[in-house]
Amino acid sequence: MRGTVIGVVIYTGKETRSVMNTSNPKNKVGLLDLELNQLTKALFLALVALSVVMVTLQGFVGPWYRNLFRFLLLFSYIIPISLRVNLDMGKAAYGWMMMRDENIPGTVVRTSTIPEELGRLVYLLTDKTGTLTQNEMVFKRLHLGTVSYGTDTMDEIQSHVRSSYTQLHSQASGNNTSSTPPRKAQSSGPKVRKSVSSRVHEAVTAIALCHNVTPVYESRAGVTGETEYAEVDQDFSDENRTYQASSPDEVALVQWTESIGLTLVNRDLTSMQLRTPGGQILTYCVLQMFPFTSEGKRMGIIVRDESTAEITFYMKGADAVMSTIVQYNDWLEEECGNMAREGLRTLVVAKRALTEEQYQDFESRYMQAKLSVHDRALKVAAVVESLEREMQLLCLTGVEDRLQADVRPTLEMLRNAGIKIWMLTGDKLETATCIAKSSHLVSRAQDIHVFRPVASRGEAHLELNAFRRKHDCALVISGDSLEVCLRYYEHELVELACQCPAVVCCRCSPTQKAHIVKLLQQHTRKRTCAIGDGGNDVSMIQAADCGIGIEGKEGKAASLAADFSITQFKHIGRLLMVHGRSSYKRSAALGQFVMHRGLIISTMQAVFSSVCYFASVPLYQGFLMVGYATIYTMFPVFSLVLDQDVKPDMAMLYPELYKDLTKGRSLSFKTFLVWVLISIYQGGILMYGALVLFESEFVHVVAISFTALILTELLMVALTVRTWHWLMVVAEFLSLGCYVASLAFLNEYFDLAFITTMTFLWKVSAITVVSCLPLYVLKYLKRKLSPPSYSKLTS
Repeated sequence: MRGTVIGVVIYTGKETRSVMNTSNPKNKVGLLDLELNQLTKALFLALVALSVVMVTLQGFVGPWYRNLFRFLLLFSYIIPISLRVNLDMGKAAYGWMMMRDENIPGTVVRTSTIPEELGRLVYLLTDKTGTLTQNEMVFKRLHLGTVSYGTDTMDEIQSHVRSSYTQLHSQASGNNTSSTPPRKAQSSGPKVRKSVSSRVHEAVTAIALCHNVTPVYESRAGVTGETEYAEVDQDFSDENRTYQASSPDEVALVQWTESIGLTLVNRDLTSMQLRTPGGQILTYCVLQMFPFTSEGKRMGIIVRDESTAEITFYMKGADAVMSTIVQYNDWLEEECGNMAREGLRTLVVAKRALTEEQYQDFESRYMQAKLSVHDRALKVAAVVESLEREMQLLCLTGVEDRLQADVRPTLEMLRNAGIKIWMLTGDKLETATCIAKSSHLVSRAQDIHVFRPVASRGEAHLELNAFRRKHDCALVISGDSLEVCLRYYEHELVELACQCPAVVCCRCSPTQKAHIVKLLQQHTRKRTCAIGDGGNDVSMIQAADCGIGIEGKEGKAASLAADFSITQFKHIGRLLMVHGRSSYKRSAALGQFVMHRGLIISTMQAVFSSVCYFASVPLYQGFLMVGYATIYTMFPVFSLVLDQDVKPDMAMLYPELYKDLTKGRSLSFKTFLVWVLISIYQGGILMYGALVLFESEFVHVVAISFTALILTELLMVALTVRTWHWLMVVAEFLSLGCYVASLAFLNEYFDLAFITTMTFLWKVSAITVVSCLPLYVLKYLKRKLSPPSYSKLTS
């Protein structure tokens, strides 16, 4: 059955390269949340143990299991149920502060679960192109084998191009009878040494033709009210022209040819037009186009010059591939290495002249291969490769990708903060090494161990032994060698790499980047952060404990997939040193204080039950319990999210302070036990003090102890605060005012006649002073005898 093919859709959905290189995102849980979960489990065990002890001391009288459950309910405040609410609200506040920070404009927080992770990072894995560099390409070098042109000698190229096109134009006008200029005859004769001018002319022409760039002429806004313009009405001036291409390298090359006089003015699927320095328009017919692929690492184009009918096959690509395609030469490999050491991205440009018969033969074979049903891709590649033989090497180009603003001081700051930086890039080894040096990721005085290519287990073993003998040197390794080493010596390689001050992995695929992140997490148990700007960084960003995306020239794929989005790499310094530090410190204080709030009232309940012969009778009922965790103490406790130990400028100036955070000392079992002891001491003092000082009625015990409890909580917040904010003062007085005002309405809990007497006031004051004053004294002595690392900076 025959029909008409309307269209064919290939490589869509799951088969596209971007999707195949992307992993499924995971739900990220912060280290602080995991630590708080462990402490909560310990509190639950304490709750059960305390209830069992109370039932045991009761003597298992009557229905003891019922009493056990009653005690579990009475002491349930040990479990900090409100902690989750307070933490989530705090995290939302941290995100709001980050996005409102004028020093890092454009920052977007896309997660509400892991802002504290920014304060616990040990490893930072970064992309190169578009992250450390601007992804803005500038043409820097043209090498012809015997002569090299740099930025200061571009005017020589311009004069060569102008003179060569002027000469060709005069020859063409003087030989009107022949359609073939003398240069075609030259190719059929014996080889002669070409002049520098003609070689420059050939190289520039090849660069101007071998690309996938399209010039676009934008209609100027405001000229007329119409939104659509006919082609004849468009402005084709140089000022109104922009270039569009799949790679910024391509645009940089075409912009360079324009700057020296050979301008791409028009392009469609079948033709290309160039304007010479003299203003003539050269038209080329595009016969075939072989686009760039990540496997082939080269692109080609076959064009016919309309004025001379010459058919030329142009090709450009990576030196590793092109070195086997071009004719023998003795300079290509050396000059590629020299350019790469300068941090330039290199491309080799070559050409091959085709006769009409050669092209017709190729075209018939090419079309036949494209119509094949079986092994079409292999047959097409084989036909194209039949042309890629003994091509004439024209030139080597060097394009610079500029560093992002303030990359060097930012990397220096991160290193001083104790963060180890790994650069994962798809670029070649030499370019990656040079960028690592120019960005000061690797200091120029530091030794660098370049992991030579390995293909077997024996070679990997030898290279690892050689690397093991070196100390304090940066590691540079390619993706192929990394794959072999990880297959046989995963633990040894990761252990050695983690001891390096810096690691550079070049020629990495997106899946390899994500694999390296997972290896670090498994082997070191430290917190990792990945930062990138392109779709090839999404897997790495999603695999890391904390993912940061940069809105760059490669779209918003990384930015949208990340937990935090920034506009420039330099913003990561403030994001970690200031906001990461504050988020972790504040959440740690908030978490411990919420636990203390539950422990102190549970201690009072335990003391009260013990005095009452271990009866399961509640000390506080109804609204008192509800108000205690909400309007009476919530505002002051939550105001801890505004606390800061050092000023932001000081945290940026002394990144060494960040090192202390990775040790996790702000929230640990040691600090937890300290707060447990404080809670037991204060709960015991409040309850025993109220029982000793009350006079006749039990309601007086409730009034004295609860009022002293609220005052103690407010004073403990003041004890915990390191830097006062005016909202903290408002929260303290607001909560105190709410409590005092509510006394008038809580007649069933308080005796109004008693709480308005001086006796009540002095008893409450005495108990509160005994519960808080020793802690203030201990805090003062500790700061004098063992001050924290930041105390000298704040004094």
